[in-house]
Amino acid sequence: MFTRAKTALCAAEPSSDLEPESDDSRLDEDYTPRTVTRGSKEYFSEEDTSDEEWNRMPRKRRASRRRSLSASTVSPLKSPSKKCPRSPNIKKNLCASPLRKAAPSPNARKTVSTQNRKNKRGKRRTDSRLMGEEEDRSSDRWRSVEEEDVEPPQPRFRPERDTGPQLNRTANYTPLELFQLFFSTKVIDTLVKNTNAYGAKKHQNHRESWVPVTTADMHSFLCLVLYMGIVPLKTLREFWRGSRLFCLPFPASVMPCRRFLAISTSLHMNDPVVEAANDQKRGTSAHDRLCKIKPLYEQILEACKTFFHPYQNISIDERMVPTKARIGFKQYIKNKPTKWGFKLFVLADSACGYTLNFFVYAGKEGKPTGKGVGYDAVMRLLNIPFLGTGYRLYVDNFYTSPTLFSDLLKRKIWACGTIRSNIDGYPRTTNNDMPKKAPRGTIQWLRKGQLLFVRWLDTRQVTMCSTIHKAYSNDMAERKVKAANGRWTVKQVPVPSCIKDYNRYMGGVDLSDALIGYYNVIHKTHKWYKTLFYHFVDIATVNAFILHKEMCKLQSRPPIKQKNFREQLILSLAAIGSTPSRAHPQNFMLAIPPLKVPVAPQAPVPPSNGPPASSTEAPPPPCERPAFGHLPSYFVEQMSNVAPRNRATAGRRACVVCKRKSPIYCTTCQKTLCFTSLRNCYSKWHRSNGICV
Repeated sequence: MFTRAKTALCAAEPSSDLEPESDDSRLDEDYTPRTVTRGSKEYFSEEDTSDEEWNRMPRKRRASRRRSLSASTVSPLKSPSKKCPRSPNIKKNLCASPLRKAAPSPNARKTVSTQNRKNKRGKRRTDSRLMGEEEDRSSDRWRSVEEEDVEPPQPRFRPERDTGPQLNRTANYTPLELFQLFFSTKVIDTLVKNTNAYGAKKHQNHRESWVPVTTADMHSFLCLVLYMGIVPLKTLREFWRGSRLFCLPFPASVMPCRRFLAISTSLHMNDPVVEAANDQKRGTSAHDRLCKIKPLYEQILEACKTFFHPYQNISIDERMVPTKARIGFKQYIKNKPTKWGFKLFVLADSACGYTLNFFVYAGKEGKPTGKGVGYDAVMRLLNIPFLGTGYRLYVDNFYTSPTLFSDLLKRKIWACGTIRSNIDGYPRTTNNDMPKKAPRGTIQWLRKGQLLFVRWLDTRQVTMCSTIHKAYSNDMAERKVKAANGRWTVKQVPVPSCIKDYNRYMGGVDLSDALIGYYNVIHKTHKWYKTLFYHFVDIATVNAFILHKEMCKLQSRPPIKQKNFREQLILSLAAIGSTPSRAHPQNFMLAIPPLKVPVAPQAPVPPSNGPPASSTEAPPPPCERPAFGHLPSYFVEQMSNVAPRNRATAGRRACVVCKRKSPIYCTTCQKTLCFTSLRNCYSKWHRSNGICV
């Protein structure tokens, strides 16, 4: 048995290395044959490999060994004296010294060979994958409108409830009753409870103690909040100013300024104890950023889903609530009219703009799906158990993705929207691409399964993705085009049906924003959660107005305008609200007609010979006096131990005519009536009831 030689001479190179037609070129790179050195020559030996070694050897190595053995028997080795026909550098490296460098160890050769095999496999896989992609790209191409597209199956609309208002469709609801669907008794009680808890805590060390807020006070507060949306002023105190420019009698007749500011300062939607416990979790995953608005937020959201069921076309978009608060989840969107504020993701009905579902975006919540914020927002908004199937959803390019549309199809919800060309799943093929100078109205489409991609050239290129529409349905749109002579002409250009429906049904959230923006109740505040409270009032009011319009449509009667709807709602809230204990007299100077002083009757004058009196003189008005026994009196006369400075206001009660506080009553009728220089309810009530001389 010969041993493997560790060195080899340059002259002992096999002839197969020098002759390319030899079979040695087929030898495996990983195999180094065993040689036997005899003198100055090397020979391949079959005795070096035993039977056990041969059996343990892999089949690939065995085949390489057989080829090497057959090559060694066919072509003998060259002598060392023969020149090497290689390049000078190779010759220098191989023939510079009689001894070659030591061969690497078997382990090293094994590592290198394994790495080479892995690289070759990876290269072959990459090449096959690239070839497959090239084949796919060659099979996909953008098609023109001359090529007919197959219309996909249209959705079958199956809602879980009857579409429209979920109310008694024969009843006539007042604006107050519709508003109370959202700000119900439960919501008002929650606001009253939490506001009193925070107000008592805040006024512990103050000189003045906290006066508890009642349900009537909260209705009066909401009444004035809605009134400030119709009559906007720069500051809140200006609504109670008595100057000639700011003489508004209504706010003072509902609530005093100090009381309104006290409620506004202490307004709270959640329990202060719960908020304190949540603040201790700050910095952890258990911390809730929206804890301060949570109870009202959930109750308004539940009411929005309960009292209306959307029609077939719905839309999802963002809504910005303007604020300058320094809070971590304030967002910036450059394409919105309101760039800084709280971002709300809103699901609205495309026909009437009813806000069906929404949530305030406070950053990443929970474990993300990895499919994008838009994907998660759509799936969260559509997570309504009683929604049904067959809906048509319209979204913009922030939400649109092939993954989203495919997953919505599994839930039997069809979708359409603009799409970005750099999103994953968008076709990358440039085969039959749109030319640079294509005419206006050029349409190209590409279909991948149930997904349709459409490109339309208007003033710029618009790209759409849809699972509802056909590529082109012979729809036309009017565009003004400047002719060669410089005149503008109207031209009919083809338009894809998906773009036409997108422009028609995408504006559901924009319609809701417009209705809110006409009489927005948001005003300047130092607390971020109060901004969202005012926005919730806006959502409730607009949704109540939309319910009114839908009910009028079902009953075939004309609806009222939003301003009149709000005016009636404000007056109804003022009627069930509290009355002020005292009002500033200047607020009512212009509201009351000038006082007519009765003239006492004069004695008859005997006729004289002079000229008769002018007939233009009006007769004196009759004397109006209370009936005998109906005399006014003060409540303080029946009270004892009253300080002299409080005798003018002690024991006041609500007047039966104007509902304001008065310390005077009628001794016979036992009715509280005003009898001041500004209000003479005493005489007005007795005349209206026929108690007069």
